[in-house]
Amino acid sequence: MYTVSARAHYDSAHYLEGYDGKCSRVHGHHYVVEAAISVRELGEHGFAFDFVDLKRELRALADELDHHLLNELPQFEGTSTSAEVQAKYFHDRLRERLPPLQAAGLAWVRIWETPTSWAQYGPVPGWAPPFGGGDGASAADGATGADAG
Repeated sequence: MYTVSARAHYDSAHYLEGYDGKCSRVHGHHYVVEAAISVRELGEHGFAFDFVDLKRELRALADELDHHLLNELPQFEGTSTSAEVQAKYFHDRLRERLPPLQAAGLAWVRIWETPTSWAQYGPVPGWAPPFGGGDGASAADGATGADAG
């Protein structure tokens, strides 16, 4: 399988409602959004796809968020503005906007909040646990994807 990716960036502020920590206050990030598309075989010209479509759509979506307080945008009304939620937002919007073959191959979208920290959204592998550990629960408290059923 071949995987290629492209990046765009946006500068925005946000805060995490209901979170008990410093991120509950308004703060900003220089976000980098990265999306990857995977294909099984290369096309006629020896590449997976033309980057033009992916770059154009990533930039258009990033521009909608650039220099905004994300919590005030209709895209995030009633939901968190965490990097995880932003990654899903970009993933879902890219699937709507890309040509069908590229949309079908969209492997993941990654949101970088800092040069060393990112969150990613993509298809769920069968081994993934049903919930994260941010709520005090652990895999020992319940079934994981591997043994659920």
